[in-house]
Amino acid sequence: MANTTVKHKVLKAIEEMPQEVTFSEVMERLYFLYKIDRGLKQVEAGDTMSHEQAKKQIKTWHK
Repeated sequence: MANTTVKHKVLKAIEEMPQEVTFSEVMERLYFLYKIDRGLKQVEAGDTMSHEQAKKQIKTWHK
């Protein structure tokens, strides 16, 4: 599925939704899929951080 086009992924996601879906629900689902795709690309590029690094970063946000 790595070579699947964005258009195909969008159409498949919409086809899997119920008939009575709202525009808002469609947009939420597409944004969710976009964020997953973006995260997977970051992992492939090695743009990750350890659990400890993430905990430290979160602590700085809450100060």
